[in-house]
Amino acid sequence: MNAIPLESERLYYEVLSLKHLSMAYVNWLNDTKVNKYLESGGDYTLHKLESFLIEQEQKNILFWAINVKDTQKHIGNIKIDPINVENNSGEYGILMGDSNEWGKGYAKEASKAIMDYCFNELKFSKITLGVIDENKSAVKLYETLGFETESIIENVGIYDKKMCNSIRMVKEND
Repeated sequence: MNAIPLESERLYYEVLSLKHLSMAYVNWLNDTKVNKYLESGGDYTLHKLESFLIEQEQKNILFWAINVKDTQKHIGNIKIDPINVENNSGEYGILMGDSNEWGKGYAKEASKAIMDYCFNELKFSKITLGVIDENKSAVKLYETLGFETESIIENVGIYDKKMCNSIRMVKEND
């Protein structure tokens, strides 16, 4: 199962590939404001990002670059990985890398578009995710999108210099 090009009102989504290799992307991954709740982030180079992108291209996953239609600017990524074919479900993840584009509703728009595709076209039964409890804006977004808390895993790691919990959330296909 591979991603296909999609679009929404202000954004378009294309398969994440080596085409997206850039210093701007490297800078997102090294920006402490962007990566403070990510498991990976920091210490990125063009070479390390290139290796990551090549690895992702070879996987059977749904992974899109999020681009602004008006400017053609790559501002983040969204993926469904891993995909559980037996349960027809997937694990959602999003990175809004360009912090200059935060607060414009792009994460919500992108999430809705990708979830609509997964539920309506691919007939997923559910989409799951994990989020650090201190990432309040992400938790609020996921609740707005209809995700519900399934479980809480305590003391998963130190994020933003404090011990945090991970919230497991799920959205069922209505």
